[in-house]
Amino acid sequence: MASEAEPVADVAQQARHERGQLLGRAGVVGAGTLASRVLGLVRDMVLAALFDRDATDAWWVAFTIPNALRQLLGEGAVSSAVVPVLSEKLAHEGDEGARRLFARVRGVSLVALVVVTVLGVAFAGPLTQLFAGGYRARPGELERTTRLTRAVFPYIFFMGTAALGMAALNAKRRFAVAAFAPGLLNVAMLAAAFGLPAWLATHRSDPVLALAIGALLGGALQVAAQIPALRAIGYATRPSFVIDADVRKVLGRIAPLMLGIGVYYVDLVLSRRLLSGLGTGAQSYFSWAMRLCDFPQGIFVMALSTAALPSLSTLAAKGAHDEFATTWAHGMTLAMFVAIPASVALLALSEPIVVTVFQRGAFDAVAAHETARALFWQGGAIWTVAAVRQTVPALYALGDTRTPALISAIDLGAFIALALGLRGPMGHAGISIAVAGSSAVQMALLLAALKVRLGAVRLLAVAGSAARTLAVSGVAGAAGWTIAWAARVLGPAGVVGRALPGLLGMAMFAILFLGAMSIVRAPELVEIRGALGRRLARRRATKGLAA
Repeated sequence: MASEAEPVADVAQQARHERGQLLGRAGVVGAGTLASRVLGLVRDMVLAALFDRDATDAWWVAFTIPNALRQLLGEGAVSSAVVPVLSEKLAHEGDEGARRLFARVRGVSLVALVVVTVLGVAFAGPLTQLFAGGYRARPGELERTTRLTRAVFPYIFFMGTAALGMAALNAKRRFAVAAFAPGLLNVAMLAAAFGLPAWLATHRSDPVLALAIGALLGGALQVAAQIPALRAIGYATRPSFVIDADVRKVLGRIAPLMLGIGVYYVDLVLSRRLLSGLGTGAQSYFSWAMRLCDFPQGIFVMALSTAALPSLSTLAAKGAHDEFATTWAHGMTLAMFVAIPASVALLALSEPIVVTVFQRGAFDAVAAHETARALFWQGGAIWTVAAVRQTVPALYALGDTRTPALISAIDLGAFIALALGLRGPMGHAGISIAVAGSSAVQMALLLAALKVRLGAVRLLAVAGSAARTLAVSGVAGAAGWTIAWAARVLGPAGVVGRALPGLLGMAMFAILFLGAMSIVRAPELVEIRGALGRRLARRRATKGLAA
């Protein structure tokens, strides 16, 4: 209990400090993620305009395979298991014990990543058939996707290595480098997309291989970017290949996590497999919708989750469950303040947004409409995904890795039932509905599990804030849709005419939402503004000292 390790007052004071720092830390992560997401969106706009749908369908499947394994071996299972144990080590033994643990976990991770990379390259053919067996009906598409998968698979080695480095930096509350480094992937892929296709074509190679080359280069750059920061905190030592009790503790946490994320992997395999049989473009439409949803999720929701995990882990290690529940509810309230309006905006403005962002070059009006169908359902589920993202790390911080794994299995069952029932009448949009529905099931079960673990999770406070946010978002969404519709009917033709509805609709939504929340002085908006103001003041002070 907290009283046995530290005075209760000290723990409460530290908890208040952690909650006060949560937005600032999330702001660092969010700023880095924003830069990465903007670059990623530009990358996908370039990909959509430069390559046809057969090429983009092949690329999305090929990149999904190692990218999903990254969740299993990198920032998913490993990071979620390592951060709580490292935080516990830091709380009880200081830096020396934590560094020793990290070196040993690094050794185990490197061995696992090398083995998986070699096996992935060797068995790229069966893996691709598992994900995209439906491509056999499209001449040459399965073979093309297999070549791409084999070329891009070593990306998992770089990403797994970078994810473990990110875990160490996050445990030490060093969020900046880990947040900004992923942007290097998009920079490398943009350079490759513009610079390599013509050269590859002259050498009788598939131009879309440029994207695989860019991904590998970007992964290597992310690892390199972390080295100075890891060296600064003393975590850049050589890996150790000793497996002691602490490493076994990490591995013990990873096992059920891998089961849970393995269920997610089966979910992903099934979704890609089902999409591969739904015709040209289905993979791409689904993936571009996911990319647009990643924007609000990654910039703030994932940033809050990443920033909260070390704080929750420290409070759990000290047995301060009341402060733990308060800190979790605080993070959830902030997440809902962003996720709910994001869901409403994407429901109301799905097609105008897609047209504004993507419709140019090889991405025509049909592609825009089909992507918007997927975005409508995926976007509407952002708030449930946000709740899941805030709750899973809370259970991990409490040392409960089995419950999320069990709930993931139930979530998979819901996804399969919905996907099989809806893919016929709804096509690729049916898969997006299945993703949204299974996410809602997962959210409900996770919240119930957390309540069982803690007894009280302050859900009434979260619900009250969410209801106010939903009401304001609904009004803003209706106004945004109205002005977008008017601009589409009455506005000019051409490139400007296509972009105008989305731009005006989003502007109206933002003005009304933020204006109304400012008038009622919503605590979440006040806190966000305060965090931004403090960060700007620190920057001005730093510049003043430098001058």
